[in-house]
Amino acid sequence: MANERLLDALLQAGLTSEQVAERIGVDRKSVERWITQEGRTPYARHRRAVSVLLGLAENYLWPAAVSAERQTRIAASEIVGVYPHRNAIPVDLWNRLLAAAVDRIDILVHAGLFLVERPDFVRTLAAKAADGVTVRIVFGDPDSDAVRLRGDEEQLGEEVLASRIRYGLVPYSPLLGTPGIEFRFHATTLYNSIFRFDEELIVNNHVYGVPGAHAPALHLRKLGAGDLYGTYVKSFTDVWRLSRPASW
Repeated sequence: MANERLLDALLQAGLTSEQVAERIGVDRKSVERWITQEGRTPYARHRRAVSVLLGLAENYLWPAAVSAERQTRIAASEIVGVYPHRNAIPVDLWNRLLAAAVDRIDILVHAGLFLVERPDFVRTLAAKAADGVTVRIVFGDPDSDAVRLRGDEEQLGEEVLASRIRYGLVPYSPLLGTPGIEFRFHATTLYNSIFRFDEELIVNNHVYGVPGAHAPALHLRKLGAGDLYGTYVKSFTDVWRLSRPASW
C-alpha cells in the first residue's frame, strides 16, 4: 500500500520524487520507495528534512515512526507560553510576531477588533503583502447562525456581535483588492481564534459565556515531529476552504 499522506502532500506541494531527492540529498529511488512501499520509513534525519520541506509533522506523514510518548513530549515543547487571558499577551509579542513574518499571516476570528485598534496594523499588513507575505483573514459571517449563537452565548444582545464584525471590517477597506491579501467570511462554530505568523501561532480559546479577551490563550511554535501546531493550522485551512469571499 502506498503512503497516501506523503503522496498527497507531494502533489499539493507540486513536488516530484526527483525534486525531493535532490533537495534532501538522497537517491530518487529511495523517495519512490517511501511513497509506494508499505512500511517504508526513512531515517530520522530524512523524515525531519521531508517534514520541513512539506511543512507537515513527521507523525502525520509516518504515523508509526514517532512513539506516543515522544509525540507527547514534542507537543509539550511546542507550547512556548500560556496566558490566562488573551489581553494578558504582551504587546511586544504581537509586535515581534507581526514584524518577523516573511511567508504568511493567517487570522481566523469573529471580529478581531483588538487588532485594528493598533494604529499601524493595517499599514503593516499592506507592507507585508508588498514584500510577498501571503495574508489570509477570515471573519465571522455577520449574517450567519453561528455568529448569532455566539452573541447569545456571550450575552451580548441581539445583533451586537454582527454589528461588531461589520464595524471591524471598515478599517480593512483600504486593503481590498491588494495583491497577496484575501478576506473571507466563515459560518462555522469558532472553537478558537487563530493567529498564525509563519511557524508561530497564538490560539485564543473560546469559553462559553466568556468574551475572547478574557479567555485563555496559547503561544505555539512548530516543531518538525510535533502535531499540536499542525492541528490548529489544519483547523484554519479547513475553515478557509468552507468560507466565502468577504464583501462590504
